[in-house]
Amino acid sequence: MSRLVFIVEDDPKIAKVLKVYLESSGYSVRAFDRGKDAIDAAGKSLPMLLLLDLMLPDISGEEVFMKMRDFGDFPIIILTSRASEEERLAGFALGADDYIVKPFSPREVVYRVKAVLKRSEKADLVMSEILSFDNGRLVLDGRRYELKKQGETVHLTPTEFKLLFTLASHPGMTLSRQALVEEALGYQFEGYERSIDAHVRHIRQKIEDDPSEPRFVLTIYGVGYLFSGNPDD
Repeated sequence: MSRLVFIVEDDPKIAKVLKVYLESSGYSVRAFDRGKDAIDAAGKSLPMLLLLDLMLPDISGEEVFMKMRDFGDFPIIILTSRASEEERLAGFALGADDYIVKPFSPREVVYRVKAVLKRSEKADLVMSEILSFDNGRLVLDGRRYELKKQGETVHLTPTEFKLLFTLASHPGMTLSRQALVEEALGYQFEGYERSIDAHVRHIRQKIEDDPSEPRFVLTIYGVGYLFSGNPDD
């Protein structure tokens, strides 16, 4: 597997220090001070991980994030000076794998990069199977991050897919919001639990015939959520 890491950061000092520390840890690094340059480069060679500053001079970091997601589901760590809880929640809601607030220690960034990649590799192993329910009415392909409902492909964001796959991996079992965050996403930021309800609402809008009367993803009030599909043999 390629050990290529992209850094998208317009502060040359920060980019240089991170590049030195990552390269000393065995990674190949390409640094960009413009979001569009990083997007163009990703179209030719995908990184295994992206370190992304949200405050860029040409286009927003959020736009870079979404365009990068079109290329693949490699991990993305946000680097930013935006430190409020709401801004962190917004970053995680995008689907970020981690969120690091400036100023930071470059050694900590390297540690977080390694931790995110380790989680990602573990998740890939767990999600290497296909889950099918109700005689093929709902099929989740963990290898491709692909969901089909009655044979038709349904688009889910990577975060939505991970949450649904985690629930579907435990049919009939109630999972708390905290358990979903930890098992599906690996985040250690407790406030992210508050965003689970929004993600579940979006999932229901995409997979349920009637989102107000869900068939697959049920709310267990005061506890969490339960997947109620009948597994196929």
